[in-house]
Amino acid sequence: VQLQASGGGLVQVGGSLRLSCVASGFTLDYYAIGWFRQAPGKEHVAVSCISSSGSSTYYADSVKGRFTISRDNAKNTVYLQMNGLKPEDTAVYYCNADYLDLETPVAANYWGQGTQVTVSS
Repeated sequence: VQLQASGGGLVQVGGSLRLSCVASGFTLDYYAIGWFRQAPGKEHVAVSCISSSGSSTYYADSVKGRFTISRDNAKNTVYLQMNGLKPEDTAVYYCNADYLDLETPVAANYWGQGTQVTVSS
């Protein structure tokens, strides 16, 4: 069971990157997915999240209008399209898969390894 985050890199201000979070060993269909980031010396914060159905999304105020989260369950992948990148977006980005069934009850939570995003000015 593994989550693999990729797509980070070095980009200039105003540039774009697309992060991918691929699951192996389990299906993402029933999981809510979140992207989090941690900049040096700063706390771990949520950037964007998407519900298991894809019908609900969340964006931190700092990325609204610039980032777009989406999911392709057929590919077992969630994406984070990042446009208009700013130096303050520089951080290690992590994806997280979260499942909760209150009736069973069953819960599961997985973290991917981070991918570095560096925005140069």
